[in-house]
Amino acid sequence: MQEFGTTIFAEMSALAARTGSINLGQGFPDTDGPPRMLETAVEAIRSGANQYPPGPGLPELRRAVAAQRRGRYGLDYDPDTEVYITVGATEGIAASVLALANPGDEVIVFEPYYDSYAAAIALAGAVRRPVTLRPDGGRFTFDPDELRAAAGPRTRLVLVNTPHNPTGTVFTRAELEAIAALCREHDLIAITDEVYEYLTFDGTEHIPLAALDGMRERTVAVSSAGKTFSVTGWKTGWVTAPAPYVRAVQTVKQFMTYTAGGPWQRAVAYALEHELDWVARLRDSLQAKRDRLVAGLEAAGLAAVRPQGTYFVQADIRPLGFTDGMELALALPEKAGVVAIPAQVFYDDAAAGAHFVRFAFCKKDEVIDEAVERLRGLG
Repeated sequence: MQEFGTTIFAEMSALAARTGSINLGQGFPDTDGPPRMLETAVEAIRSGANQYPPGPGLPELRRAVAAQRRGRYGLDYDPDTEVYITVGATEGIAASVLALANPGDEVIVFEPYYDSYAAAIALAGAVRRPVTLRPDGGRFTFDPDELRAAAGPRTRLVLVNTPHNPTGTVFTRAELEAIAALCREHDLIAITDEVYEYLTFDGTEHIPLAALDGMRERTVAVSSAGKTFSVTGWKTGWVTAPAPYVRAVQTVKQFMTYTAGGPWQRAVAYALEHELDWVARLRDSLQAKRDRLVAGLEAAGLAAVRPQGTYFVQADIRPLGFTDGMELALALPEKAGVVAIPAQVFYDDAAAGAHFVRFAFCKKDEVIDEAVERLRGLG
């Protein structure tokens, strides 16, 4: 872990607090989730649900997750053996990598990638093999030839994040078919990070990799309540996978945190069954916020890539004469009173992302408006 220090999110959030800047860096909302869901958590605390829940998770949450996967995607999972509750998706991903990758195994990741992926791969003693997403036709995508070239005799896993943080890309069926074909040809296991599964825009459809032919039996799917219900601090996630993979994940996770918070599990089970209309309204609200931020960034002279999903906009800083995103991100609080994330920290090939910074739009409209007004002075 010597190459890893404090996460960029902690560093930039601390910078925002220290300078009094508007924090469009770390992706957390500044409003709460469904009121009745919050009340359900309070009621669970008051009713005494404050001791260890079952290690695999509360049965009612595992049933709710299984029903969600079946109802939304037509994927059937046994809640007793194929659904497992984790402390957020980050733990679910880390436990999956640690369970399924041996030292020296190779893991294909699409860069830019969420920074915890690299750390989990390092902890497993595995080797990451990045495939770069590049702008093409107004969205980020990969070269299928580069994907095929990344697979070799030591490749064990492919880690797929869609909707994708930080680019906002939602992989198309054709892109997913290319990944699935690689998995079938090389007998790979896929770990999918689907935390933004509901937060897609302009009618874009999220397709789980597990729904493609031959992929359910080789996919470990990870999602969570944090982004779906605007409760990122609850850290309540889940893994859905064939029973042998779930057992492998459980073997690792039980020695990390053993179980996840009981009151939050009960509230999330309620929300998955009763609050998806609220989530649809959230998605519409976020689409409007995305448009608000993109328009403001473009008015400030940045070249924004309009995302198909997630909380984030990638902005090309070169039209304003900047070339180093890290340098600009560190100077931005003083220059404009705004904090963003330099995208190059999400790449092995830092040069490929050096001219991008990431802005979050999961904020109140007045916060976005004030931020873009401040950014107008950059040029």
